[in-house]
Amino acid sequence: MTQRLIQRYRDSDRMNHWFIAIMFFLAALSGLAFFHPSLYFFSNLFGGGQWTRILHPFLGVLMVVGFLGLFFKLWRQNLINARDREWAKHAGRMFKGDKDGMPPAGKYNYGQKVVFWLMALSLLVLVVTGFMFWRPWFAPFFSIGVMRVAVLLHAIAAVVLVLSVIVHVYAAIWVKGTMRAMTRGTVTENWARLNHPLWHEEVSRHR
Repeated sequence: MTQRLIQRYRDSDRMNHWFIAIMFFLAALSGLAFFHPSLYFFSNLFGGGQWTRILHPFLGVLMVVGFLGLFFKLWRQNLINARDREWAKHAGRMFKGDKDGMPPAGKYNYGQKVVFWLMALSLLVLVVTGFMFWRPWFAPFFSIGVMRVAVLLHAIAAVVLVLSVIVHVYAAIWVKGTMRAMTRGTVTENWARLNHPLWHEEVSRHR
């Protein structure tokens, strides 16, 4: 029997999501080339060290611009509330596979919201610090000491972003049926009822 499908994301949202993903992948690889000498070989993917240095900040800016499109559309839905804090208290059940014992979640659960805000914060730090040592455009306005601090914060934020993306991808693969939302834009009604029952009720009322 065919399961009824529910739209979770519009085509424009999915296209933006995959644009951000591609820009993240390229920005991460070009950034890793300068993170440690042993990773410099990644610069060969971009035409050498000089081109990698030129392209990296532009790739980062494009990633942030794409994320802003999602941020302004989704930030209200990612505000953490009392239900989310209750969900967090029972998170251990989720890791054991006991979804039935979890408090009901809306469109996004506590874990997804935390990842969303970690991404937003790390991208904010990345774009601000990146501008501070972006040569030759903005670096001359800052002292060497300030730029050194900016480079350190940039690296820390990059690590946080990469770890957040890893968690995001792992969760999408781990929760069966989730990938469909970003590849086709729809999820099955059973998936919605099991993983996001409050959102499922809201969608059902507006049909």
